[in-house]
Amino acid sequence: MIKGISHITFVVRNLDQTAALFKEILDAEEVYDSGNERHSLYPEKFFLIGGQWIAVMQADDVVNRTYHHVAFQVTATELDTYRDRIEKAGLEIRHSRSRIAGEGESIYFYDFDNNLFELHTGTLEERVKAYKKDEA
Repeated sequence: MIKGISHITFVVRNLDQTAALFKEILDAEEVYDSGNERHSLYPEKFFLIGGQWIAVMQADDVVNRTYHHVAFQVTATELDTYRDRIEKAGLEIRHSRSRIAGEGESIYFYDFDNNLFELHTGTLEERVKAYKKDEA
């Protein structure tokens, strides 16, 4: 039986650059750095973001841009603070899709390696309720 998501892994070109992004923008806590040890395919670092284990591996096979993304939940009052952090880091903010009332707001942004992140103010329950109301 699946108990939840164990971890999410991102492949990046520069571990230190991504570590700084995670710490400065997403308030990540770095909990492991492989350094010169090789226990996995590539050098790696582990982080906790909102209690979720995020693994980052350094390799040359970086992804092309897609809509595949990870969304972190934030409060509506924090959204502008995060937008400022993203802009100060020089990261590209992707235009958000149109929204219906009640589903929450989002900021989408790409990291240095084309990984897409979303900071979202809503919950699953709020989105389902908003969609059902819009369909009625």
